[in-house]
Amino acid sequence: MGTIKLYATSILLFASWVMSCQNASFSAVANDDKKPKKASVPIDKFARKAFVYDSTKNYIYLTFDDGPQNGTQACFDLCKQLGVKATFFMVGEHASSPKTKAIVAGIREAYPNFLLCNHSTTHASGHYKYFYHHPEMAAEDFYAAQKSLNVPYKIIRLPGNSAWVLKDTIKASHLVDSTCILLNSTGYNVIGWDVEWSFNHKTENPVQKPQRMVDIVDSALAKPRRLFAKNHVVILSHDRMFRNPSYTDSLAKFITILKQNPKNVFETIDHYPGLK
Repeated sequence: MGTIKLYATSILLFASWVMSCQNASFSAVANDDKKPKKASVPIDKFARKAFVYDSTKNYIYLTFDDGPQNGTQACFDLCKQLGVKATFFMVGEHASSPKTKAIVAGIREAYPNFLLCNHSTTHASGHYKYFYHHPEMAAEDFYAAQKSLNVPYKIIRLPGNSAWVLKDTIKASHLVDSTCILLNSTGYNVIGWDVEWSFNHKTENPVQKPQRMVDIVDSALAKPRRLFAKNHVVILSHDRMFRNPSYTDSLAKFITILKQNPKNVFETIDHYPGLK
């Protein structure tokens, strides 16, 4: 009988020990839940990273000016479909409606495949001489666009003028040099172009055929003196040129032919060499 009591007592003591262990474990979990969690740090996709160039490649910077406008979405969708990177230089006043603001936001968020850049607030209202003869006013116009469009980098293209302002270089005509010097002093890069796909200013349709534009690009790459940076070609075009399906198809043919050359690499303009 004493043996049975001793056995029963042992069982009760063991059960009590197990329960105390479980309670301690539950308590530890509960206390751990009360501890403040470390906030996860969001990754900044616009943080500048070192970029390594391949000297055997041709870097092609396909750029579209004056958006958001009729044709911007078509250009964006086509480049996305064809898997090529592109840069959109946009005008602040053109993003005044919910639709155009959504286009701007969509391009901004599509980085690193697409890049949103600054093309001023007013596009000089078409009065380029007056605009650039007042460099402080012109600079404020760009600063306003930077804010209203929420442009991620300090990269500008001047309306109606091809000029370059990089880390160690300023190349600008007399008309815009004062504006470029001022923009440089506030940390901005200014991007010009090497090759332009022209458009008819009455119809706003492309002038050159796709194969002709490919020939122009190839010729520029074959003659480094025609380029601002060797093996890097900046192509200027305008969104509205490709608003109609037939001309969107011209852009598709142009890109497709360039892609057939394995040496050609499409990049966004923030990877252009020499930027601040």
